[in-house]
Amino acid sequence: MGLGSYIIYIALLMIIPLWAQSRVKSTYKKYSKVSTSSMMTGAQVARKILDDNGLYNVEIQETKGMLTDHYDPRKKVVRLSTGIYHGHSMASSAVAAHEVGHAIQDAESYAFLRFRSALVPVANFGSNISFFLILAGLLLNMTGLATIGVIFFAGAVLFQLVTLPVEFDASNRAMAQLVSTGVIRNNEERDTKKVLNAAAMTYVAAALVAVAELIRFILMIVASNQD
Repeated sequence: MGLGSYIIYIALLMIIPLWAQSRVKSTYKKYSKVSTSSMMTGAQVARKILDDNGLYNVEIQETKGMLTDHYDPRKKVVRLSTGIYHGHSMASSAVAAHEVGHAIQDAESYAFLRFRSALVPVANFGSNISFFLILAGLLLNMTGLATIGVIFFAGAVLFQLVTLPVEFDASNRAMAQLVSTGVIRNNEERDTKKVLNAAAMTYVAAALVAVAELIRFILMIVASNQD
């Protein structure tokens, strides 16, 4: 890979995630100013959907930060950032419903969610050590060591890929629940989908970058063997 191509490659790796994050923030900012017809807060939306699905044991907690919302399957807690927790906008309803979608997945033992949870230690380990193994292997001309690093990194890439169906499924569940519970009306569905789709793009971007990095590492090892 020439210097010019390498610079373009690195630029793309930086631009794709930044574009995805920018889209999420701009979409959130826009629809956080648009109230839903139900005027329910994110916390109320989450509680209603949870109760409607019989998940009375799942708690809802407010957490600091912006868009730090997540579901904790170990403690059975849906954590909503302050803006989402108290807001009664389309953005608040969409994000809250999405996180509850993960709680429903957990209750139903959704296969991809279970698989992703099992991959967490593999992904963490692979992300932390793979670069050192690959770099050391290439510098010391030890193809085997570099290959082991690539295998570990592949585990982290697999985690990113498995995350995609988990997130898209949670968004689909969120839309279905928001409509069925009457939180949003038919004329609000389109804008709610925009919020969910924008959030999904961050995961798509992360997966694309991870796959691109994996391919680059493989090509580097192949090139070193041909020298």
